[in-house]
Amino acid sequence: MANKSLSNHLLYISGGARSGKSSYAEKRALSLAGPHTYVATCPVLDDEMVARIELHRQRRAGDGWHTVEEPTNLAAALSTIQDGGVVLVDCITLWINNLLYQADINSKSLSEDWMQTTTENLIDAARRGKRTVIFVSNELGMGIVPADALSRNYRDLVGRCNQVLAAHADEAVFMVSGLPLTLKKAIKEDICPQFPRC
Repeated sequence: MANKSLSNHLLYISGGARSGKSSYAEKRALSLAGPHTYVATCPVLDDEMVARIELHRQRRAGDGWHTVEEPTNLAAALSTIQDGGVVLVDCITLWINNLLYQADINSKSLSEDWMQTTTENLIDAARRGKRTVIFVSNELGMGIVPADALSRNYRDLVGRCNQVLAAHADEAVFMVSGLPLTLKKAIKEDICPQFPRC
């Protein structure tokens, strides 16, 4: 893992669907000096999604965002973004969905160990440079156990990725009904440095 620079900050934001994660992340990003880069992981699947993505793109452009669309290779995308400013990655759960879809097309399976290594590589890429990187993800482990193996694997991959991101982030926030709950403050050390065995 890359060492943290004094001018590098990782913020991890999670929560349920429609909990206010993205709005909070954008407000936090815009409160910091730019440039502001939005890394979007949402794939274009149908006409409704095209229209939805275009609306989001136009809204962000009005606030001065530069948008990078990257559904699978987030580490490479982060490596191409210049130092300085803020990078918002939204969202991690769609990224993992895209990776699972890609693996299925290639008749491959994804394990939690693979997910951990891939997430650590993502963190290494985020740690390079003088910037703030904000990761947005969904918390999926608070409902019923999924009925099928694919859904259970997806939940497990997201859970492992979220744990790795939260463990290495400088700050972690959990969103509930539009309100931010601070899980980890920037001044605190990692609460579980021996992850993932704790």
